[in-house]
Amino acid sequence: MSDLPPVVFLNDLPPASAARNGLLQSGPVPGPVAIVGAGPGDPDLLTVKAVKRLAAADVVIHDKLVTDEILALANPRAEKIFVGKSRARHSTTQDEINRIILDRARAGYRIVRLKGGDPFVFGRGGEEADYLRAHDIEPEIVPGITAATGCAAATGIPLTHRDHAQAVTFVTGHAKDDGEPDLDWTALARGNQTVVVYMGVAAAGRIANRLIAAGLPPSTPVAIVENGTRRDQKVALGSVADLGRLIAWNDINGPALLIVGDVVRAAGALHVPALADAASAA
Repeated sequence: MSDLPPVVFLNDLPPASAARNGLLQSGPVPGPVAIVGAGPGDPDLLTVKAVKRLAAADVVIHDKLVTDEILALANPRAEKIFVGKSRARHSTTQDEINRIILDRARAGYRIVRLKGGDPFVFGRGGEEADYLRAHDIEPEIVPGITAATGCAAATGIPLTHRDHAQAVTFVTGHAKDDGEPDLDWTALARGNQTVVVYMGVAAAGRIANRLIAAGLPPSTPVAIVENGTRRDQKVALGSVADLGRLIAWNDINGPALLIVGDVVRAAGALHVPALADAASAA
């Protein structure tokens, strides 16, 4: 960390520095808040800005998808607060998370709210930013590599391809309060595109049925990428007709991403030849 440039938060000076420079008029000044994307798991995929913010943080409030290797890059003196969520099992509610961020910021600490992937892609970063702005704190947003691009690259799957996919769509597999999302299944079933489903493991069978009912050919290739970009990455390949069964056959427990479309055929050179052969046979 010693060779990194000095850290400067764009939205505020830390209270102690501001006081020393005579910039405080009266009353407490909240510490700066950075909502930071941790990327899909591999610590080498963090942005330089994310590493700087972690090195300077007084408090790191992190999700379940943030790996220990990434947390190890944080200021060793920083308070680390786990607020992870999984389907139907929330260690901390979103309201509680909002309050933790606000309370620590109001106490003058440098806050890093650390989220897997990109905080503005199915990461509730927008909700947390809105909450902070409603309480007169403007957060800094530090983007991260989102799971779709990270997992696709790690498995050799191009999300777009001039011969196979002229569009790519990111959707979520479940909605607020763990309900089923209101999606345009007819649009998602059209050809010449790639559909990437976040948080879709639990609903994989229903998603496959919806897509097939909307007109997607059952033989359309799919990939399930668990722990993408990490050392324990697992890839399962097959067809959309077998999507639900692929979860069980390959003991996928999540976090995992579903990639649907002809571009998945490019994964044939993966380090999982048996699964690649199965996909080709389908």
